[in-house]
Amino acid sequence: MAMGNGMNNGTSQPVNGLEQELNLLKDQHKWLHDKKIRTEQELASTTSQLAALEEEAKAQYGTSDPQELAKLLEEKKAENARLVTEYRSHIMSIKEGLDNLEGNN
Repeated sequence: MAMGNGMNNGTSQPVNGLEQELNLLKDQHKWLHDKKIRTEQELASTTSQLAALEEEAKAQYGTSDPQELAKLLEEKKAENARLVTEYRSHIMSIKEGLDNLEGNN
């Protein structure tokens, strides 16, 4: 048999099998390398976005700490609930006053 071209004295099957495996491994390596590059780019982008959002939170709320922001959110929710209750009472008193005026006519 001729030497070269993946043949080795009648043992072409194992050599071809190794070549196939090597090609598969090269393909996997390229895919993993490309994925690593994409992941690094995504990480850089996400890190940049996080920094911008932290600066925005500091400017608007005085902190970028998630626990402090959660506390502020709960305080705002409680304040909103209190204001809604007050507004409801105010509207009800106006309605009662109007009902009384209409009843006196």
